[in-house]
Amino acid sequence: MNNILVTGCCGFIGSKVSETLLGRQVSVVGVDNINNYYDPRLKEWRLEKLRGKGQGAKGSAEFSFHQCDIADFNAVKTVFSNYKIDAVINLAAMAGVRASVENPWAYLDTNLKGTLNLLECCKDRNVKKFVLASTSSVYGDNKKMPFNVNDNTNHALAPYAATKKGAEVLCYSYHYLYGMDISVFRYFTVYGPAGRPDMSIFRFIKNIDMGRPIPVFGDGKQKRDFTYIDDIADGTVRGLKDVGYDAFNLGNDRPVELMYVINLIEDHLRKKADFQWLPLHPADITATWADIDSSKLVLGWSPKTSIEEGVEKTLSWYMENRDFIRSLKD
Repeated sequence: MNNILVTGCCGFIGSKVSETLLGRQVSVVGVDNINNYYDPRLKEWRLEKLRGKGQGAKGSAEFSFHQCDIADFNAVKTVFSNYKIDAVINLAAMAGVRASVENPWAYLDTNLKGTLNLLECCKDRNVKKFVLASTSSVYGDNKKMPFNVNDNTNHALAPYAATKKGAEVLCYSYHYLYGMDISVFRYFTVYGPAGRPDMSIFRFIKNIDMGRPIPVFGDGKQKRDFTYIDDIADGTVRGLKDVGYDAFNLGNDRPVELMYVINLIEDHLRKKADFQWLPLHPADITATWADIDSSKLVLGWSPKTSIEEGVEKTLSWYMENRDFIRSLKD
């Protein structure tokens, strides 16, 4: 594969996946609308890093960027018409469980309509490989642990999860109708350097360092299968292989309590957290845990980074870029 279209290339996961591809000498056509869901300066920071890694020198992978909203069908068609695309990795999405309850229409446009636009362009341009970023949120408040890819996913607790589930089903339709080879990835609580500022670990680090209260929903004992960004990127790129149609969990297979993560951050920063206790949101789930047997078997993938190592790496990045991160809008 010579040209991979990566949507959401300025986002947290999209930028790391693009960086991974470029490092493996695969050219990337990057697409992102650089919206203001969080401070766009962080997206621009990631974009500059990618431009530095794909300079287009002879014999090296190239990086091309287009500011484009995947919900705009004509804009997406224009990108496809300018390149010979070998595969699409769709990482563009409106993220955030709680925010989707407040503004579900934005999630419908990007997560469902955007996916449909990309699938239509793949069909028309005979692009046979499609990778979709989904989410562990599709499992709802499943009490059976760990979550298996064959578990029921029909009980989404928020529009975010519902639109991701809808995108999965759309992808199956295009696999069935047009023979497209599709890998669906259900990500479990991704964290790491240059992460999303609205995600818990990023927010905990910044607020504790700045002496501000950290918002904790519920009692802090809810468990998450925190998964380090490099492991997520590696698994996603492995999904470019032929699988027919298949869904995979990408998780660390070791859920930990939020309070444990907070304690790790406190120890590294040598500062104590000040807590802002908030009621548990009805769209929040109490625990996540990924069954990754299928990812191991089919993709040869397993996570390499423990939560302890991952938090340490994230804090190192934070300290190296502290002034910039502190300047970002919350």
